[in-house]
Amino acid sequence: MPIRVAAAEVVAQVLRGQSLSMLLPEYAARVDEKDRALFKEICFGSLRWYPQISILLKQLIQKPLREKDLEVQGLITCGIYQLLYMRISEHAVVNETVSAVNGLNRKWAKGLVNAVLRSFQRQKTDLLAEHANNTTFQSAHPKWLVTKLVHAWTQTTADDIIAANNDRGPMTLRVNRRHGSRSDYIQRLEKAGISAVKTRHSADGVILDSPVDVTSLPGFAEGDSSVQDEAAQLAAGLLCLKPGLSILDACSAPGGKTCHILEAESNLGSVLALDSESRRMPRVEENLSRLKLGAELKVADAGDLDSWWDKQPFDRILLDAPCSATGVIRRHPDIKILRKPADIDKLAIIQARLLEILWQTLSNEGILVYATCSILPEENDQVVKAFVAGHKDAEIMTIKASWGVATDCGRQLFPTINGSDGFYYARLRKKPSVGKGADKGPE
Repeated sequence: MPIRVAAAEVVAQVLRGQSLSMLLPEYAARVDEKDRALFKEICFGSLRWYPQISILLKQLIQKPLREKDLEVQGLITCGIYQLLYMRISEHAVVNETVSAVNGLNRKWAKGLVNAVLRSFQRQKTDLLAEHANNTTFQSAHPKWLVTKLVHAWTQTTADDIIAANNDRGPMTLRVNRRHGSRSDYIQRLEKAGISAVKTRHSADGVILDSPVDVTSLPGFAEGDSSVQDEAAQLAAGLLCLKPGLSILDACSAPGGKTCHILEAESNLGSVLALDSESRRMPRVEENLSRLKLGAELKVADAGDLDSWWDKQPFDRILLDAPCSATGVIRRHPDIKILRKPADIDKLAIIQARLLEILWQTLSNEGILVYATCSILPEENDQVVKAFVAGHKDAEIMTIKASWGVATDCGRQLFPTINGSDGFYYARLRKKPSVGKGADKGPE
């Protein structure tokens, strides 16, 4: 399939409400292997800058396209993205984009695509100047999200978050400590011609100077390393793992944190990886198999205890709750299009429900780590604060760390250029029953 035809269809499907992560594997497989890097760059870039490009489209296209012709809109979006941000000759961009109309079976649109792109070329300087003070245009973020970020974290922090969201996230690895040290693995990478440095906060993390195919990573097939952002690598350390403990990883797919838990402590009593989506569980199985690790896997709604819980309490629970994913926009730029303001309150209700229900499965003196890849307090501190206020047996365990910023209940990481994604962690402990000793546990 031609690159720009595939990219146009992906953008169109996202505009119809589908997620990029679900679409990309299917379409990438239909593009020649030598063209996949360019295909992915056009898809990610077009969606990353869509809030900006969509403003231009309203000016350049006199009559809005019908829903059934969103592929044409997607194609024009891809063309404007290339003209704005890619080092491809403008002549080649216009010609290739116009030619792609045939692959979309919309020959009638050839003149429209040509006219819009050439009009943009002529008006580019004036159009960009016209929107110099437009928040949505300049930030390439929906205005509601920018407003929330400024309100929660100040204008300066919001600007830094926006800059990171509009950048490409680095490729970060987690070194399997069971197979060797991080320093040794960096040396192996260097011998393979791959430059890398240690992550600042995760003891197992390595950041590559440039992304590579995983097949070129030393020992990847043998489980010597895994791809996982540094922020996600911090979860295992917060669980205060010890031999013999029973662990629940709720909402576990794709399994990165489950595997890290098993790598970090080899003598756990049991590990249950739970997820509500059957289509995602094979990824957990694949990761465990490659790393030669074992865990019990169940497909079930964590909030429906009768469907999966055997009444045996867990010593440790990791609740990586469903969230807005506003901390990982740079890896999932379609969030800018798909996420709506009303979603945040709805997600907070789901998060509070899961926390309430899973608390019942935690043993006395057990630890629950609440995590999200959101950077919005409504999904993080506010959820945890309300929960603790309503549960006398819950106490916050302060997270003493050098990463992120301290909040009332936990710590918040922001997405940073050449650094980690945005993530939130809070750690709760269930107070012992009356008459039992009060072991406060590690901090």
